[in-house]
Amino acid sequence: MHPNDAVREKNKKMTKKIAFQGALGAYSHEACNAARPDLEPLACKTFDQVIAAVNSGQAEYAMLPVENSTYGRVADIHRLLPESGLHIIDETFTRVRISMMANQGVSLPDVTVARAHLVLLPQAQKFLDEHDIRAETAVDSAGAAAELAASGETDVAVMASEIAADIYGLNILARNIEDHGHNTTRFLVMSTKPNHERRADTMLTTFVFQVRNIPAALYKAMGGFATNGVNMTKLESYMVGGSFTATQFYADIEGHPDDPNVKLALDELAYFTDSIKILGVYPASSLRG
Repeated sequence: MHPNDAVREKNKKMTKKIAFQGALGAYSHEACNAARPDLEPLACKTFDQVIAAVNSGQAEYAMLPVENSTYGRVADIHRLLPESGLHIIDETFTRVRISMMANQGVSLPDVTVARAHLVLLPQAQKFLDEHDIRAETAVDSAGAAAELAASGETDVAVMASEIAADIYGLNILARNIEDHGHNTTRFLVMSTKPNHERRADTMLTTFVFQVRNIPAALYKAMGGFATNGVNMTKLESYMVGGSFTATQFYADIEGHPDDPNVKLALDELAYFTDSIKILGVYPASSLRG
């Protein structure tokens, strides 16, 4: 047995954990509670640390955000996934519900400043304007909640997930203050072991590929999915290796690689590509809409 395998097995005998990026109370933490309520959330500072925690056996699963309905792709994730050594085994969706919280004894009229992550602040601008509260950027909304609880400030609030208030003992002044009710983040649950079992009527397959450097290669590669009736729900491109000519594509399709039409489409794709790597085969979430 390789020394790393021994460490991984030792760690797995401890309490099973699911790793996420951010502080306790982050929306990724909320996603962990919803998708794997029986596991202990493990907070990590970076996405790389999340992946390393699973590969080392410190955590059994990773919870990684891949896209948001308002802001699109989560930076760096598509670059990290193919080389992570992990496999997608599930997806889940979390609505971004914003709560305003403050220290105990503070009421809404006392608040002059609200702190949150840069992405979160504009989502509750209407509420902030109505109450004449100035927005202040924080590196991490859940981390800002922890800092607020430690500071004892009485004129500052934080906008974050409701569970952040529970964790850090803050008082919720207002719930669901987001301007729009559709902001949702899609997360992937990842493991060191793939699970390609048919666990639902609708299965999804995620893969990355690089097309051959020939005219109309992408057009021809995609044709196989159309002619075989395979629904492609996502297709994104990004550069690899710092080259403007080396482009990798990330795709989600409906179906299982063993489905006859999916197999035909993937076979046709292979003819026009230099490489194909399946990142996961997993059930479509019931929250997908």
